[in-house]
Amino acid sequence: MDPIYCDNHLLVLNKPAGVATQPDFHEEARAWVKESFSKPGNVFLEPIHRLDKPVGGIVVFARTSKALSRLNAAMREKRIRKTYIAKVEGVVEKEGTLEHDLVHGDFQAFVSPKGKRAILHYRRLKKSEKHSLVKIELETGRYHQIRAQFAAIGHPVVGDAKYGSREKHSQIALHHQTLILEHPTTKEALTFQCPAAFSF
Repeated sequence: MDPIYCDNHLLVLNKPAGVATQPDFHEEARAWVKESFSKPGNVFLEPIHRLDKPVGGIVVFARTSKALSRLNAAMREKRIRKTYIAKVEGVVEKEGTLEHDLVHGDFQAFVSPKGKRAILHYRRLKKSEKHSLVKIELETGRYHQIRAQFAAIGHPVVGDAKYGSREKHSQIALHHQTLILEHPTTKEALTFQCPAAFSF
């Protein structure tokens, strides 16, 4: 395991696609901290957010209860910025905002008037005849939000069979690329980046 960042309060890792954030990746990270810092007994380590199992990229863990409390508050107050990159089917508009009401059940999200509002902003970085590479910023953090919203406009994430992709791949082309936050104790502005495992 090769951390993107680690100090007494934070551990930032690149989660591989195909691994569940909890419990699998969480336990792997906890074991790494225990071994690397020769920690006896239980190790405090909690993720402040999760990625879907098929999605790779940045996951931030709090190493202290103080950090966890402050980062959870920052997340609620939308002071943490998360940027994703995705390869989607078809050619999307150059930029746009997607707004849908989403509900989830049976491990999938659906557009429904009974759902909670989901908002994201995107910008197209590249295009080909069949695909678009898009940069995505979330305004809300709903279950399967990016996957469900792009599927709802007819541009599912490449390889995401659950949401209608016609292309078969070993992983879906969605990656958590950049995260910006304020350090929970020093208040320093930190930017973490992690390149996607898929190409365009």
